[in-house]
Amino acid sequence: MRYEIFRKLLFKLGSEKSYDLSMKILEFGNKNPWIFQIIGNNYRVKDEILHQKILGLDFHNPIGLGAGLDRNGVALEALQTVGFGAVEIGTVTPKPQDKNVEQRMDLLEKNRSVQRYVGFESRGMEVVKRNLSKFNVTIPVSISIARNNNTSNEDTIKDYEALVTTLANSCDIFTINLSSPSTPKLQKLQSIEFIKELFVRLTKLTNNPIAFKISPDFDYEDALVLCKAAVDSGAKILIISDSSSDYNLSPNIKEHKGGVSGKLLTHKSREFLRAISKEFFKKAVIVSSGGIDNAEEAYERIKLGASLVQIYSSFVFEGPEITKELNKGIIELLKADGYSNISEAVGVDIKFDTQKEEPIELVQEGR
Repeated sequence: MRYEIFRKLLFKLGSEKSYDLSMKILEFGNKNPWIFQIIGNNYRVKDEILHQKILGLDFHNPIGLGAGLDRNGVALEALQTVGFGAVEIGTVTPKPQDKNVEQRMDLLEKNRSVQRYVGFESRGMEVVKRNLSKFNVTIPVSISIARNNNTSNEDTIKDYEALVTTLANSCDIFTINLSSPSTPKLQKLQSIEFIKELFVRLTKLTNNPIAFKISPDFDYEDALVLCKAAVDSGAKILIISDSSSDYNLSPNIKEHKGGVSGKLLTHKSREFLRAISKEFFKKAVIVSSGGIDNAEEAYERIKLGASLVQIYSSFVFEGPEITKELNKGIIELLKADGYSNISEAVGVDIKFDTQKEEPIELVQEGR
């Protein structure tokens, strides 16, 4: 109820001002950690039933925050304190880069969804590196990375190499996002040849696991081909999926641009996960994202092969209470099904034999 009142006031400011104010509050929390330590006791859920060791990293709960909120790594301690088990920052580009348009996003309140236009607004990798050096966090941190908009296709991989080299000691995981609907010409890089070359070259530069994030708008067969190219070339994680540019999802979508996330994507993302997971369960770590706003939906994704889930829009609409609701709800569902740990439930609804597949494990260098 407290957040609902705050949200109503916040949304009256408009999406731009509400975003800026929210980030200022989170940054203030980092500078005054005692505030969030007190507040955080209301949201953090600690239970060994949720703990997983994945790729050498400790995930104390499966709820992660997706990229797009903390774009420059300024709020990690605050986000950890309010209950997230992992945080993805960014997307980060080598050089500073302004947002594409004046309006960053629209809040589709009736649909509990967000339409984002911002593209990859970033202060640049050097600023992000300095920001991250200030924090002492105990949850896995991912950085979503991308080339600058004015980088030519020929020099694109050089941008990624610079990012990985510069930020390798500042995070645990890198995410490659080639599907952002808000970024000019980016989706043209979604070819088998480019993906293979990119992952082969980057995996030579870092021991950090690298994730591949894919759009839910692909045909399943095309998506499987691209995911296979990434996994065969060194990707350890598949994030299923990014925001969507399917503007037929709702009549409330007025502008046919940018990417839609939130409740409108629930069915689309779940079925996309089902299709991808049938092929890649236990061949890569799977993270599910898109329209997760209750424990039943999160648990469904887990049973469909996702070891972890990411949220964004539900955090915008429900506030930090959402992490507690999801984690507590998952615990209840796990116990009701007789599981002693979340890892036992991962993939139970995938109906095929994976006995011969070995689980992925990677020795991870600490930050």
